[in-house]
Amino acid sequence: MDLYFIRHTSVNVKEGICYGYSDVDVSQTFESEVNILKKKFSVSPQMIFYSSPLKRCILLAERLAIADPIIDKRIIELNFGDWELKDWSLINKTERENWLNNFVNFRCPNGESYLDLYKRATDFFEDLVKKKYENVAIITHGGFIRSILSYILDIPLKKSFSIQINYGSVSKIKFNQDNSSNSYTTVEYINR
Repeated sequence: MDLYFIRHTSVNVKEGICYGYSDVDVSQTFESEVNILKKKFSVSPQMIFYSSPLKRCILLAERLAIADPIIDKRIIELNFGDWELKDWSLINKTERENWLNNFVNFRCPNGESYLDLYKRATDFFEDLVKKKYENVAIITHGGFIRSILSYILDIPLKKSFSIQINYGSVSKIKFNQDNSSNSYTTVEYINR
């Protein structure tokens, strides 16, 4: 099974604003970014598309997919709770520092931790590889893609933000399973 993890295109959010779970719009460069992405990624007629329920992913999935995408809440970005759409500099300094020092386990007020996102991501991945698809495109978010790569490559979550995942990038993973139910996963490329 070939799995293409595609990060949504750039968003219409002022620099320095905390967003994750918020349903922000795509930037004015959406059309040109989609055209660039189409040169990096070819869609086959049998390809199955999954999308985060957020607008920035659904719009991209609609532009790439031949059939309607499957919407799955597990592939949504990290929920920053009370911090959503706030300027990072205006977030309580102590809480912000606690998050920076331990973002894996620290839960934003009324939000979730990176570990929570990781659990959602791995649950989705384990369900997906049980299916008999050949080609799957997952339109999602940077945090989700880093979580999947951490899982597959056994990278500590604390180190996963060292993996660059650009807007409109594609990362390809191949899930291989033989007749005896043995399986292995390879990462063919990241952030293309």
